[in-house]
Amino acid sequence: MRAVYFEEFGQAPVIREVPDPVASPGGVVVRVQTTGLCRSDVHGWLGHDDGIALPHVPGHELVGVIEQIGANVTGFAPGQRVTTPFVCACGRCPECLGGNAQVCRNQTQPGFTHWGSYAELVALHDAELNLIPVPDEMDAGAAALLGCRFATAFRGLVHQSALQPDEWLLVVGCGGVGLSAVMIGRAIGARVIAVDISDGALATAARLGAEHTINTDGVEQGEILSTIRAITGEAGVDVSVEALGREATVALAILSLAPRGRHVQIGLLANDPVVPMSAIIAGELTIRGSHGMPASDYPELLALVASGALRPQELIDQHIGLDEVPEAMLRMSRGELTGVTVIDVAA
Repeated sequence: MRAVYFEEFGQAPVIREVPDPVASPGGVVVRVQTTGLCRSDVHGWLGHDDGIALPHVPGHELVGVIEQIGANVTGFAPGQRVTTPFVCACGRCPECLGGNAQVCRNQTQPGFTHWGSYAELVALHDAELNLIPVPDEMDAGAAALLGCRFATAFRGLVHQSALQPDEWLLVVGCGGVGLSAVMIGRAIGARVIAVDISDGALATAARLGAEHTINTDGVEQGEILSTIRAITGEAGVDVSVEALGREATVALAILSLAPRGRHVQIGLLANDPVVPMSAIIAGELTIRGSHGMPASDYPELLALVASGALRPQELIDQHIGLDEVPEAMLRMSRGELTGVTVIDVAA
């Protein structure tokens, strides 16, 4: 098969013919239709993930058609269109048995713990637990994006913070996950405030459903908080999401909350941040993380898409082919590639 391949971290990736994967007894091999170009894959290529063994093929957001099934797989068949969460569960550990497969102790992740979806074929393990049927009529780009950014944002808002219609939602950081949170918040019926330092990202957030946008470039924290309070009638927001991964923006998101507000941390940080603990205690604030979503919860997300309230394809800025991926990864690493890109492998 053809795949995006690198032998050393930071070495320019190339397109190479590599051996086809073989389905494990409980797994499948999927022929990839479309896969998302995600900054996490670039971080993996640059050596920021110690779970990656070299040589490697990146890619973790995908939709495709089952090509081969393992001997023990009974619930799926060749030719079936599927996607998968980026966290694939084992089904045996205490977390899985307790219904929290997204924090499985023995999790595998395509594109990180094993070769991923920047390829014509990808192997996925424990298929009965981790595959999600995808309707044939669903847009391929939309289906691919459900594997990571939309799943993470959906779980954070719906399951971790229990966001309700007409509540105020603050989204800090309007990259792929942040914009997904804007779209999901709007689909739920929340009132969305988006924060970023890019006018372009904020324009996209407004197009996708943000009621208010705030450019915080060069603006002091106190002034930003005053703006948020003015928008919310001095109350503060009910739910905040930080999708960037910076200490200052984590603090901003927490301090923007109304008493008993809920903060969801999605952005990954290089180091443990100092958080405004006095505000957390005094306001009885809730702080929760969101790490993907188990396959068992996908029907809720798919139903929101099927209803037309959530249209993930509207987040996509461009489609590229597999041959264009090495250059796209280089450009993303240099900050030259903005917006959301999907890779049409089967094109």
